[in-house]
Amino acid sequence: MTRLLIIGPPGSGKGTQAEHLARHFGVPAVSTGDIFRSNVSRETDLGTQAARYLDGGDFVPDHLTNALVKDRLLDSDVQSGFLLDGYPRTAPQVVELDNLLASRGLALDAVIELRAPDAELEQRMRRRAEEQGRTDDTVDVFRRRLDLYHTETHEVVSVYAGRGILVPVDGSGDPADITALAIAAVEKFLATPRA
Repeated sequence: MTRLLIIGPPGSGKGTQAEHLARHFGVPAVSTGDIFRSNVSRETDLGTQAARYLDGGDFVPDHLTNALVKDRLLDSDVQSGFLLDGYPRTAPQVVELDNLLASRGLALDAVIELRAPDAELEQRMRRRAEEQGRTDDTVDVFRRRLDLYHTETHEVVSVYAGRGILVPVDGSGDPADITALAIAAVEKFLATPRA
């Protein structure tokens, strides 16, 4: 059973790396971004509420995100492990996840932090917007998300660093190289005995 979290700024390749890492470790990737986009495109009640925040580059409020993730983590396919992508992204969400996992006698095994310079992240976002036609990928929305990441999500990184389960990975360069680096770093971390 491997329970992982991947975290990083917008445009850092979390989604791509989450897929590769989940496949390597044999666990499902649980992406809040995918869940939000699915709900928005299907115009569900949650999707309608979430769209108001997403279109402005804001984070979806904790109460909506927590409920959605909690339901997903109760599904049978994640009972033997998972890789979370996009959650938790605030300190209150860390507490919510801790409580949910602790109620089942579980905890995260490792937190992968992708790191890349802001300028490279913006270049990637522009490419993605052109290639995928995503309406939520504009320069203003991207910069707002990046600011939110640096102010809110950085606190999450600090929490996991303090627990000794943060695995930093250089997220610059070729995606295949980043995947290899991340797999090696996580395998080394998981194989190292901790007090």
